[in-house]
Amino acid sequence: MSLQTLVQEAFAPGSVLARAVEEFRLRPGQTEMALAVARTIEQGGALVVEAGTGVGKTFSYLVPALLSGERILLSTATKTLQDQLYARDLPRLITALGVPVRTALLKGRGSYLCLHRMELARHDISSSEPGVARALARIEIWAQQTRTGDLAELPGLDERSPLVPLVTSTRENCLGSQCPTFRDCRVNLARREALAADVVVINHHLFFADLAVRESGMAELLPTVRTVIFDEAHQLNETGVQFLGRQLSTGQLLDFARDMLACGLQQARGLVDWSQCASVLERAARDLRLCAGRSFPGTKQGWTGVAPGHIEPLVWRDALVALQNACHEAVTALATVSEISPDFVRLQERAGGLAALTDFFIRNCEPGSVRWLDVGSQLRLVESPLDISAAVQNRLLAPTEAAEAGKSWIFTSATLGDDAALSWFTEPCGLTQAEILRVDSPFDYPQQAALYVPANLPKPADPAHSEQVAALVVRMASLLGGRTLVLTTTLRALRAVSEAVQAHLPEGTDLQVLAQGQLPKRELMARFRQGAGPGQPGCILVASASFWEGVDIPGDALQLVFIDKLPFPPPNDPLVQARAKRLEETGRSPFNDYFVPEAAVAFKQGAGRLIRRETDRGVLVLCDTRLLSMGYGRRLLAALPPMRRIRSEDEVLELLAALTRTSTTDPTSI
Repeated sequence: MSLQTLVQEAFAPGSVLARAVEEFRLRPGQTEMALAVARTIEQGGALVVEAGTGVGKTFSYLVPALLSGERILLSTATKTLQDQLYARDLPRLITALGVPVRTALLKGRGSYLCLHRMELARHDISSSEPGVARALARIEIWAQQTRTGDLAELPGLDERSPLVPLVTSTRENCLGSQCPTFRDCRVNLARREALAADVVVINHHLFFADLAVRESGMAELLPTVRTVIFDEAHQLNETGVQFLGRQLSTGQLLDFARDMLACGLQQARGLVDWSQCASVLERAARDLRLCAGRSFPGTKQGWTGVAPGHIEPLVWRDALVALQNACHEAVTALATVSEISPDFVRLQERAGGLAALTDFFIRNCEPGSVRWLDVGSQLRLVESPLDISAAVQNRLLAPTEAAEAGKSWIFTSATLGDDAALSWFTEPCGLTQAEILRVDSPFDYPQQAALYVPANLPKPADPAHSEQVAALVVRMASLLGGRTLVLTTTLRALRAVSEAVQAHLPEGTDLQVLAQGQLPKRELMARFRQGAGPGQPGCILVASASFWEGVDIPGDALQLVFIDKLPFPPPNDPLVQARAKRLEETGRSPFNDYFVPEAAVAFKQGAGRLIRRETDRGVLVLCDTRLLSMGYGRRLLAALPPMRRIRSEDEVLELLAALTRTSTTDPTSI
């Protein structure tokens, strides 16, 4: 029996899925996608699927993958989605389908506890840091109980904690087989289980990190896999660009200097002047940072000539040469003690790698790439390709040996473009020859959602814009009792809007304003969901960046989404400028072929936070009149689901009042 026939039966009325999975619903679009995935697995090739919210794309690719009997690699956008696939979706479907499949979860080494680094951290952390010492003690107790060593299993550990880098390894500081805890290494355990599994769940960062350096164990895994599936594929290009380029940060240099000093004083005190060696390197790193001057955190300085931005070329080159010399001095010092411990061998390799990176950035930018500085408390030197098309064509899709012929590559997301060819995704990813499938959402958007564009707001560039957006948020969210998400396009607007919302709230209100950065994202989302519960203060969450996607708040916990302005790419971003220039050089329009498609995809992603289930009801408010006044507005509107249009604020307020009187489980329309 063919795989397509098996898949058709699995999605039929009364099938094993219908009987065993409580929330399973028959959806024609889901079956259509599943059959396309099955056909691609059988025949090989590349398939790109845009599956609207509610299609159930996870089942659409998992069911044919599990029924195929092939070895499967699943890659997701985030570690959170990885955990959901591995711990929830896969076990349920394996049980329902009755297939004998072994699964494994594989993350980057920074997700796993390193026993050797934990031991070093115990000696590094002084008694003057009692909070960090207590947190380390919790990790040490947990280390005796965990089998996987995955830090995601440890409750209450913030992934942003400064302790995490101290108890995990990197490619640079891992001792490999020379490590005294190599036999019990959790990273190696995860890799061994992945090599033995039928289905391996990874993330895009791990995939491209390995493609760049062949370090994560994927070099052994990928050739044995015949089908690779990328979920949340819209993030592939930016993730790939990040890892296929080169980076050097002052943070890396300072971390290395700290590690060298600590290891030298512990294991080779008196043999080298470690304090002097580390001090020279730290001073060179800080002098390089000072070259960039003071800038708003997150500022990117273009680097098209010898030196970036406004920096004097000779000053910049002298700073890089001083840094290179400091790295070479560290190499020489470490070579004299390399036989004492494998720690010194790895430190010497790290110093050599840092020297090589410094030499790379002394030379001119390579053709087809773009170079810039990220300026903040640290300084990051970056050179990256403009997209991943060459890497995909040359290193993925082109078979390098007979065993790789007939491989299947499946890419899917809810948002991949605003045209029939999904060119926003396929062009930069080198997939213009792939089969394209678009599956519309099954939701009844005209009944479930409404769109309002206030006509009386100032233009986004007006200084009064954020203030008036905040006033409108308060008027509407107060009527709804919170349940409001405000998405901003910049961190500057995030601060301005959140502060103005707080200022506009009347005294004595029980509404709470939450802002991105106050708490870890997971805690913010938990607090926001609680705001819809009885007796809880309602919440207005103001956020940017990662909250535009991957936020799933179904039901009446979220019924109002604001977007402060159309999300065009920042025109002063060096990568954006380089991509626009490349289009212009080929006779294409940067605005029509790059800026508008980017805005359309981001706009669709942000709007997608509103309706997550068939019973959801809500209002989307876009605070940007350009959607109505500019010619490109029609194209951006067409990218959205077909929501009902609302013309006046009074009509919105009336609709919101109706939402407060009914539950989203009521099947009536808004």
